[in-house]
Amino acid sequence: MLEGELADPRIAPCYVTDVVLAPGGKSARVFVAVHGSFEEEEQTLAGLMTARAYIRSELRDRMGVRHVPDLTFAIDRSEKMSGRMDELLGRMRKRDQRRESAAQSASKATAKA
Repeated sequence: MLEGELADPRIAPCYVTDVVLAPGGKSARVFVAVHGSFEEEEQTLAGLMTARAYIRSELRDRMGVRHVPDLTFAIDRSEKMSGRMDELLGRMRKRDQRRESAAQSASKATAKA
């Protein structure tokens, strides 16, 4: 529904990563991952907040229930953060390997002398 049925041009390609229902079921926080920049994330969030009444009515119709919780949307940056952490860990490993090989080379050079 997010990509195909909402005509708002502010909404970038995105997908729902998690939904947290409040106790009592009166409200729900919908976490959305956006493929794009920080500006696109903010625009997508604004577009989704504008369309939330439409989204609620569509959910009510499709699920066949009487009550759909009030929706709030939040950007989920966990995948971007985990990707960044993987990148940083990879850099640290390369740096450690370079230091280790440099130390081995230095110890071999002193052993020959």
